Amino acid sequence: MCNILLAQNDTIKLKEVIISSSRIDLPFSENSRTINIISSKEIQRSAATNVADLLQQVAGIDVRRRGIDGMQSDLYIRGGSFEQTLILIDGFKTEDPQTGHHTMNMMIPLENIERIEIVKGPAARIFGQNAFSGAINIVTKKNVKTQATIKVALGSFDRKSVSLSGTLKLGSSSHQVYASNNTSDGYRENTDFKNKNYFVKSSFNTDKLPIDLIASYGNRKFGANNFYTNNPDFNEYEETATSLVGISTEINKNNLRIKPKIFWKRNQDKFTLKREDASFPENHNTSNKIGAEINASYLSKIGITGFGIEVAKITLSSNNLGDQNRTQFSAFLEQRFTKLGNKLDITPGVSLNYFSDFKFHAFPGIDIGYKINGQIKIYGNLGYSYRVPTYTELYINIPNLLSGNSELKPEKSWAQEVGMKYNTDNFAFSTALFRREASDLIDYVKATTDSPFYLAQNLRKITTTGFEASASYQFLINAHDQSFKLNYTFLEDDYNNIAVFKSRYLINTSIKHHFTATLDTKFLAFLEQSISYRFVERPTNSYHVMDAKVTGQFKSITLYALFNNIFDAAYSEKEFVPMPKANVVFGLSYLIE
Repeated sequence: MCNILLAQNDTIKLKEVIISSSRIDLPFSENSRTINIISSKEIQRSAATNVADLLQQVAGIDVRRRGIDGMQSDLYIRGGSFEQTLILIDGFKTEDPQTGHHTMNMMIPLENIERIEIVKGPAARIFGQNAFSGAINIVTKKNVKTQATIKVALGSFDRKSVSLSGTLKLGSSSHQVYASNNTSDGYRENTDFKNKNYFVKSSFNTDKLPIDLIASYGNRKFGANNFYTNNPDFNEYEETATSLVGISTEINKNNLRIKPKIFWKRNQDKFTLKREDASFPENHNTSNKIGAEINASYLSKIGITGFGIEVAKITLSSNNLGDQNRTQFSAFLEQRFTKLGNKLDITPGVSLNYFSDFKFHAFPGIDIGYKINGQIKIYGNLGYSYRVPTYTELYINIPNLLSGNSELKPEKSWAQEVGMKYNTDNFAFSTALFRREASDLIDYVKATTDSPFYLAQNLRKITTTGFEASASYQFLINAHDQSFKLNYTFLEDDYNNIAVFKSRYLINTSIKHHFTATLDTKFLAFLEQSISYRFVERPTNSYHVMDAKVTGQFKSITLYALFNNIFDAAYSEKEFVPMPKANVVFGLSYLIE
């Protein structure tokens, strides 16, 4: 055993990652913001089969699932709401104007993800209004070789999954194709699902002027037992179909870099409160966002200048929310200065957003960082954010349950953060203190016990303060990679005497303590193990959950066993929706090269 431990003195030199989720592309170590990276290797080894499960291991991210396999999940960053988190896929924004509940409808399969970039804190200056509390950019793979993979999986609750993926390298072009079908009878009454996903990415002219085409489509049909209500007489059911098509390129000429892109994001949703009652009305919604964006950066003697514009047309057709449309225009400008021999960096910037139904808003902000030495950097940032109401918040009308409010005002916040990063070849540590003073936050509330329904309202000021710390250590045992990660987040909300009887989403629901630990080990050339643990404490409940994965590689065949909720904990991430007890999934994949 001593001989094995001595091998830990070997180090693993990590390649510097260029963060593409910033308007100005910078190496990870140069950024003066709180940014987490989940690499493709971490994704492959993790005890997760989808993006929702994967994000649960990140400090400060609260994923409130309503089922297995990421069927319906809401995403919160640092105590913000599910409406305040922006998801991007290769830089294409995927927010939905109907409701933030659709944020996770279309998730890229893990097999096609190169890395996930998580930007915490006020990101509206960088991405616009939906990045109120943070943004997550999913970066898909680019460098591929010709091969194909067939994967099948079986598990508890009659889970069945089959997928086919293929990659082709052909001269100056590369192509990726993925298709999957996932089904389950459900882990409790009315939680069955049928889930189909398709993904295509092609890169042309890769040795000159690259053109990237991305297309993704997800179709979900699922029982939604108490996903949105706690009424025992309801038997909720939902179907969604979400698609994204985008084309982008990158033009580099001397010190100028230009990134134009065009895109179309579409979401269709059918929902009913009573699945088996044909006489009960269904809600049908179709939203579209068609837009174009140009981002650019220019390197000069004074530093890097970033600038860009985005225009989009947004529409909604709904039998409950009505036919709606708005035009969006965004522009941004920021300047990165470096002083004191590049030890000090200062990046002020501003973003201007126009919505045809909410007029102009500006988000100024500034990032400041200082390198104490090659391993330690301290930083701080300040910034304003805002978010316009979704169409559901404005116009929904479900008798005796929910009522929208057409008089709602946009949410606003002023956020501050200070942090520190320490990085060596195989060890990394970061910590941050943050505070968000938010006003006019939107929630559905009951003012008194006699209120017949939840009414969408702008609440008064809510102040969130918090602390987070992350540490990771990578080492070798017998020439095999090992890694260990710890994450902790503390959040505290001051509601400033908001006088409501009950709130659906914002009050007394946020995480107070969030601790995660992940251990990835490999002792034999053909066998890998991953164990993940998380502890969550909310004002109303707390729970411990542990998952594990064992993967065996035998030439072209890979076998894995995934054990979820090993200690059979009883817990809920969303009120009235109990999560499944201990369950297993067994999978096999075959690689054709």
